[in-house]
Amino acid sequence: MKLGLYVHIPFCQHICSYCNFNRGLLDADLKRKYVDALVTEITASGAVGQWGCGAVGSTASLPHCPTAPLVDSVFFGGGTPSLLESGEVARILRACGETYSLTPDAEITLETNPETVSAERLAAFREAGINRISCGVQSFDDEELKKLGRIHSAEKAVEVIGDARRAGFASVSLDLMLWLPGQSPASWYRTVDRAIRLGPDHLSLYLLELYPNAPLKEEMARAGWSQTPDDDAAEMYLEGLTRLDAAGYVQYEISNVARPGHRSRHNVKYWQSGNWLGFGCGAHSTVDGVRWKNIAATAEYVARIASGQDVRQDVQILSPASRVEEALFTGLRLNEGINESAFAEQWGIFPWDRYGDALEPRIEAGHVWRCAGSFGLTRSGMLVANDVLSTFV
Repeated sequence: MKLGLYVHIPFCQHICSYCNFNRGLLDADLKRKYVDALVTEITASGAVGQWGCGAVGSTASLPHCPTAPLVDSVFFGGGTPSLLESGEVARILRACGETYSLTPDAEITLETNPETVSAERLAAFREAGINRISCGVQSFDDEELKKLGRIHSAEKAVEVIGDARRAGFASVSLDLMLWLPGQSPASWYRTVDRAIRLGPDHLSLYLLELYPNAPLKEEMARAGWSQTPDDDAAEMYLEGLTRLDAAGYVQYEISNVARPGHRSRHNVKYWQSGNWLGFGCGAHSTVDGVRWKNIAATAEYVARIASGQDVRQDVQILSPASRVEEALFTGLRLNEGINESAFAEQWGIFPWDRYGDALEPRIEAGHVWRCAGSFGLTRSGMLVANDVLSTFV
């Protein structure tokens, strides 16, 4: 599996009341310095690995450098990466292309929020080298969006999808959320059905997680909002997937569905024990069993890069046992499950030999399937995934 690059953009126009990502409000001067720091970090990572490959010509055809590690995915996450200017995106991609060997078909994703993009900005991002858009829609119900602290409307989200198509994006993904405060099953199904009518290539379906001290948690207590009961949330998840099945989408991971050929190549690296390098404040990296993260504070990250200091921290060398355990945890998130022979070839154990006795009752309960040398979670098993995965701890 080829290397993936993750680029973290921590700036937001507005802080949503449920969000726990590494982010802060947009500061134009700090953003300019941050882009400088990103380019420096990316370029320096190649120098450390002796992977540099010289100058680039056009950003429209990103370079292929035969001496550098092959990279087939670049993912701009955040925060709100669509707050970057297209020239800043092009500059960052140019650094990636000069330092690593981007494959001709590299998947290059930009996360966007509807309120930050227009037809013109999307066209400029496409020209800069982005070929996949991931749009944080969350809901097509304006009242639900307000409760989440989102500042776009449902109609603006619809408009963005059309603008993305007209800008030439052949791969468009939408993020949707269920288990929102006050959300009914009927409201969730309307959101799913509207998404289907828009025809995105990929959808991510996430359950709202309320982290401790989230402003939304306090707002819910004050307003008397509540989340739907667990049993209803489970049915909403299953029925949403059933409707997506009927529309031609294929579930490939607990929270993700796609049309054929449109799985998120970058995210699959996380679930298949792949390698990726993360750049920017708070970004995580994992390469051949070594893991680290960058310092989280944006200003400190910029200052350290400017003074030539290391921004990495918490470097871990994962033990063989930890890597096996993690490969089981992440691999079982995928619908295809775990192929026992391939797993044994990579990790040196046949998982069913070690865990089969504990997993047999899960099969009887309908939470785990086993067929033709592979095993995985059923859809009902995905609802209790944490319980099933505790088998491997």
